[in-house]
Amino acid sequence: MNIKDAKTALDKVINKARVHLYKPIQIAEILYKARTVSDFDILALESYRCSSRGWRDEICQKLLGRTCTSSARYQDDVFNENATPPRVLALLDVENKAKKGIVEAYIYSKFSSKYTQMTDALNYTNASNKETFDLKTFINLFWEEPGLRRSIDKIYEIVVYAIFTVLVSEINVKITVNYNPKEIELLKEFSDFAQRVICIDPSKPEFTSPAKIYRVGVTNAADRGLDMWGNFGPAVQIKHLQLTEDLAEGIVDTVSSDRIVIVCKSTEQQIIKSLLNQLGWRSRIQSIITEDDLCEWYNKALKGQFKARLGDKVLTVLRNEIVAEFPSADTAEVSEVLTERQYNQLDETMRKDPLWGSDDR
Repeated sequence: MNIKDAKTALDKVINKARVHLYKPIQIAEILYKARTVSDFDILALESYRCSSRGWRDEICQKLLGRTCTSSARYQDDVFNENATPPRVLALLDVENKAKKGIVEAYIYSKFSSKYTQMTDALNYTNASNKETFDLKTFINLFWEEPGLRRSIDKIYEIVVYAIFTVLVSEINVKITVNYNPKEIELLKEFSDFAQRVICIDPSKPEFTSPAKIYRVGVTNAADRGLDMWGNFGPAVQIKHLQLTEDLAEGIVDTVSSDRIVIVCKSTEQQIIKSLLNQLGWRSRIQSIITEDDLCEWYNKALKGQFKARLGDKVLTVLRNEIVAEFPSADTAEVSEVLTERQYNQLDETMRKDPLWGSDDR
């Protein structure tokens, strides 16, 4: 392996990373510590495996106002053979030290570039109102920009959540829980359980609450698991990529619900139906909602007869969820890091693409 191979491995990690670039930043911080402190052996993974997470989180807190919440196993994938194992990091370390932090600077230039692309795309929601916002246009901003495609699953999730939660709230759906009067003695026996878990007891035999949709939060296993759920029953799985049999099993087996709602691209609907029928799981699927359905519902909410009531609320939820999911990188902090570490003094051409050593390196 030579430096070109190492750069290819690094670029693979960068290109696969979502917008926060946690794994590339972890690589940058390992190289930074190796260059400036040099109190560990870069070929000895255990000498920095855990501590490098802290190095990464420290800088991410400064740049993003958040840290990585993935499982330790997922975070350690950065050291896998198909990513950047120690032997790759060792090659990058030699190049980085020889050129005064050039690999670190390269990674942070990619971070800045990706966040600029994200900011431009997200600004579309701020610049739009209910008359001008077009859902298809917004989604395409992410499909058409290679640096943002890895974040399209979260964009779909936010888009779905915004329309779902506003409609459920505005339709004023209520959930009522009660019990069979024939089971009064059992209810009395377990009255403390009923009060704490079901919110009913013999003196209060019925409980009513507003229906709500909830986002589960950040998930790292793309296209598996639960994305949203409603307190009135359905579990919602957002599916924007091609569904395979393995991924279908992940949806049905991972989500313990017999009322699963799948949201998918319009071109995938028939394939999904066919596959689920083939696997005998169609009975657990409550409905399949397509991107065309979402576009129609957004159009009605923003431009239809209830636009005055719904339009601004949908856009407000959309914007708020985007801010929560994709906090803007602090450009002042990025500039401070570049200046403090003197990355900005490196040749700009090398900073953008520094790792083309001679073939025999």
